[in-house]
Amino acid sequence: MVPVASRDNAAATTAALAPYVDAAGGTVVVLHVIEKAGGALDKASVEQRELAAREIFAVVSDGLEDAEAPLETEIRYGTDVAETIVDAAHDVDASAIVFTPRTGSRWKKLLSGDVTHKLLDASDVPILVLPDRPVGDA
Repeated sequence: MVPVASRDNAAATTAALAPYVDAAGGTVVVLHVIEKAGGALDKASVEQRELAAREIFAVVSDGLEDAEAPLETEIRYGTDVAETIVDAAHDVDASAIVFTPRTGSRWKKLLSGDVTHKLLDASDVPILVLPDRPVGDA
């Protein structure tokens, strides 16, 4: 299970994941969660957000075009992104959740909630966090 949040996050995750895809075997399931506001107004229409998800999936597909592993994409909707990712991983019987964390300031993470921390804290599915740059880069 490979959750991706944006085009930039998809590019970073795909670049980090590409060298390992075929060696790992199995199917790569790419997930984008459309966060629902839980009663408040959503940030954009569902149609706009689904279009953005398809654009995000195109970034992953292009980045993994040379991989032999099958690629599937899935859009989920939820008010808790981390919980939605874990639920999706259970539904497809994923062996792991693999991602690169999104960049952002500590303040932004504090105010908006840190999905990475929630995943690491609450997931019963193994988590593999990949660096968003080659090892050794500063």
